[in-house]
Amino acid sequence: MIDYIAAAITALLLIVGALFALAAAIGLVRLPDLYTRMHSASKAGTVGSGLLLLAAGLYSQDPAILARAVAGFIFFLLTAPVSAHLLARAAHRSGYDLDALSVRDDIRDR
Repeated sequence: MIDYIAAAITALLLIVGALFALAAAIGLVRLPDLYTRMHSASKAGTVGSGLLLLAAGLYSQDPAILARAVAGFIFFLLTAPVSAHLLARAAHRSGYDLDALSVRDDIRDR
């Protein structure tokens, strides 16, 4: 019985993680400029890859591997948004303009 519950949770994590990864990939292709693409990749990509990592850790049924998967997920959550922010800031400072669809630029409007 426990094996079926673990398999169902693993399948759910795989499906949700794959949907988040798909949303990130679609965002990278469809969004108009670097800043919105980074937002898509850092938010949805982080959650998607983290859920896939948790599914792999849960599927292994080894507490040591699950602990590493949880540590990796926390690492994703802490580092991906920070790195995306720093890359966007560097792009803004180098003069990469927003797309015409963007409403406002809070940094340049100061």
